[in-house]
Amino acid sequence: MSYLVLARKARPQTFDEVVGQRSIVKTLQNSLRRNRVAHAILFSGVRGVGKTTLARIMAKAISCVQAPTDNPCNQCESCLAITNGSALDLTEIDGASNRGIQEIRELKEKIRFLPVSGKFRVIIIDEVHMLTTEAFNALLKTLEEPPDHVYFMFATTELHKIPITILSRCQRYELKRIPAQELRNHFQKLAGEEGVELASAALDLIVREAEGSVRDGLSLLDQVFSYGEQSISVAEVVEVLGLVNHEVITRLARALLDKDAAEALKALDETFDFGMDLKRFTNELLDYFRSLILCKIKGCTTLLDLPESELAVLEEMAAQYSLPTLHQKLNLLMQGIENIRTSSQPRLTLETTFLKAIEADNVVPVSELLSRVNQILTSIPVSSGTQPESRTGKKKAERITPDPAPDQQELVRTPESLQKQEPVRASTSPQPAPVVPPPPAASTPPVPPLPPLQEPDQTSSSVTAGAPDHLQASQPAPIDDQSSRRPSPLLQEPQSLQEPEAAEPGSAYSLHAHTRNVRRDWPLFIEYVRDRSLWMAQDLQRADSAKEAGQELRLHYTDPNNCALLRTRENTKLITEYTLDFFQKELTVRFVLPEADQTPDQANSDSPKKQRHQLSNDPLVQMATEIFNGQVGDIRVGPRFR
Repeated sequence: MSYLVLARKARPQTFDEVVGQRSIVKTLQNSLRRNRVAHAILFSGVRGVGKTTLARIMAKAISCVQAPTDNPCNQCESCLAITNGSALDLTEIDGASNRGIQEIRELKEKIRFLPVSGKFRVIIIDEVHMLTTEAFNALLKTLEEPPDHVYFMFATTELHKIPITILSRCQRYELKRIPAQELRNHFQKLAGEEGVELASAALDLIVREAEGSVRDGLSLLDQVFSYGEQSISVAEVVEVLGLVNHEVITRLARALLDKDAAEALKALDETFDFGMDLKRFTNELLDYFRSLILCKIKGCTTLLDLPESELAVLEEMAAQYSLPTLHQKLNLLMQGIENIRTSSQPRLTLETTFLKAIEADNVVPVSELLSRVNQILTSIPVSSGTQPESRTGKKKAERITPDPAPDQQELVRTPESLQKQEPVRASTSPQPAPVVPPPPAASTPPVPPLPPLQEPDQTSSSVTAGAPDHLQASQPAPIDDQSSRRPSPLLQEPQSLQEPEAAEPGSAYSLHAHTRNVRRDWPLFIEYVRDRSLWMAQDLQRADSAKEAGQELRLHYTDPNNCALLRTRENTKLITEYTLDFFQKELTVRFVLPEADQTPDQANSDSPKKQRHQLSNDPLVQMATEIFNGQVGDIRVGPRFR
């Protein structure tokens, strides 16, 4: 007689011999004992977990002479015939090779006849999901109302492929994978019966490769028994089955976590020397990192169906690393392994994936870089000799002041000094004001003064026009102004500086040139507001013009959206307080919008001026000017330029 493999030799013949599936076995035994067996039973589950075995045991229990009983006797003629495969009342067919409607018609003709030797006819259809739709439809009526002497037993590995009309007519039992400990005990028992001593680590390796399937584990065990002698070690199991030693996977995972590129590449080379399939190897590596993550999460070790020795090693290793680190490595490995499927050089792709996972901690996220840049920019002190820079990095245009001579009385101030300066009352005395020298600025080189103006009616940037001779002698001196940078429209030279207003000699304005004025000191006022509210300063900077009319501060906006937040009651009150603190004047803030002076038709029409303003304030245009460090030139609108 030919050799009988372990998968057939060790097939259970009674319910007590079934490995695992305790709940299903108990349900079937109770149904037999109470005579409540369903006329159609469907067993589903992965390969090698006992679907067909349970169907055959149920067939023997139904046909046994001692029925109803919860276990077949395996001694009567009916039980022995089913065990030997010679029973006339048991019809076992393969759904893959008998899947047509014609085979189902022949089956329906057979079940019309009474059983030959037993009490019932039992029909077992393995891989029933392979039947065609027509075959399932032909079986519906018979399956719903079969003859009293017929029982159907179905087995499938793909439950989702069976029509719902068939499922609703069957009593379903879903078999689970066999736990690792039960598999280990079962294999250890079989090894003892065969007279083979199997190392504990080697047995764990076979259990892991079985993946919860009894038949897969028995096939591997049979192969190991054929290769080895009376005593089998781990090395022999690894060699005969072509597996990667679990120590190599452990060493590779530790190398990736410890950033040891040389050790990781060596472990990968050893894996290729084993001749193991790359897909299988990568799956094992991902499963190892998953096990580490589950060991790190409290209460999740029960999700791992592993031997105690291997679980202890995983817990010890997981305790040395943080959960974000393990999760990061697993994500990088999953991304790289996904690219291996379409790569022409899988090994090279895997090596670069390992290097990427090792160097992942050295890569600084963009968000962290931006936060560092912001910290650096906010920590840079504003130079006392220059105006503070705006948010976009452009320096504000500032009034050119002369280099004070010893005998001149021009007062030189910085933005900080202007913010703290108390209002100066008009003086009727021609006595000159004390000279305050500018603080030394290490970052600003000295600039020679410009020659004095010769003609008083020429446009000048000094505010001392019309002042006494000792003040007119001072001439503006250029400061560090980068002309290549585009200043904001409001931060350009004020109109009051371009067209100086005449002042009577001896007036407060002529004697105190530092007195703050809306038209002249508007850029400094924006910087004053910027130190207290950044967004409010930006909205004030979008104003087309700012004018002082009597007791009002009129802010002109072409686009009402630019001042929507400023026009609220709370913000208007806050701007009024800032105006009083800075200009030392009680000014009422008023927003002048184009719709206030236009008719409804004119307000809703898109005038060329409004179109140009909208284009200049477009976010894309502003972003382009900031990126390329440029400025908006001529804006042309109309049908000709569209």
